[in-house]
Amino acid sequence: MLAVCAGLGGCAAGPSLEDRDAVTAPPGDSRDLTVGSAGFTESDLLAQMYALLLQEAGYRTKILSVTNRELYEPALERGQIDVVPEYAATFADWLNAKVNGADAPTVGSPDLAATMTALRALAGPRGLTVLDAGRAVDQNAFAVTADFAAEHRLKTLSDLGATGLPVRLAAGDECVRRPYCAPGLRKVYGIDVTAVDPKGVGTTPAKQAVQNGQDQLVLTTTTDATLDEFGLVLLADDRHLQNADFIVPVVNRARAGSEGVTRALARLNTVLTTADLAHLNEQVDSWRRLPEDVARNYLVEKGLVPR
Repeated sequence: MLAVCAGLGGCAAGPSLEDRDAVTAPPGDSRDLTVGSAGFTESDLLAQMYALLLQEAGYRTKILSVTNRELYEPALERGQIDVVPEYAATFADWLNAKVNGADAPTVGSPDLAATMTALRALAGPRGLTVLDAGRAVDQNAFAVTADFAAEHRLKTLSDLGATGLPVRLAAGDECVRRPYCAPGLRKVYGIDVTAVDPKGVGTTPAKQAVQNGQDQLVLTTTTDATLDEFGLVLLADDRHLQNADFIVPVVNRARAGSEGVTRALARLNTVLTTADLAHLNEQVDSWRRLPEDVARNYLVEKGLVPR
């Protein structure tokens, strides 16, 4: 932890929340911005795209990878990081737990508007501005084999529930009690989940267990880039069991709350889709391309930065 704090310029740097004037000061427009990444493929890609869009708008940028939200969120408050890609419902619940305690009722929900309202109410007093969500969402999702889907004419989780088939679910062990997982599948969709096979969320062993018929359903994410490799297809969450984990830029208001930053990052909102993000992840994870190259090529292809 000491090494990471040093890399952020010292964990004690910056005023306390109570003394900070970032909440009431006019939105800042620093021309030198640090874009944070959480250190996994998707976050790296989003950080690279944010940096390129900001550069195109005349900002100088650098990217800092900090893999622990417990470290990068305080750094964002202090202005040691100026902008970071986040996930609306997850970040809302994380801030809520930080402010109101780990046992506080969750505020993230399948309703994007309600989630964003709660998130902005929590972020604002901490000197953070949550920009608008785009089209891309990375939320929990469930997959079956393409053959199983064809045999039973499945396109949605409701379709699976209607079959009455017994289902073994490959997922993390916490799935037994999490409302978005086994309990939700039973309650919302009427799916007969007979057991949870604790192989993890979207892991290779979990997908292999479904591929070979040991399990029938696997918990993964909507931007999983490797489903095709295992012959798997997602079933649509047609009754909206999952929370609204749309991708949102979060900025330090005192340094990056300007209209210039907002406009630059908003250009991605109407372009980047969930399917696009899954394909970009695939290029990095399966094709072994560099995130910076994949990000630039995508923005060039969409006409957002020059070739």
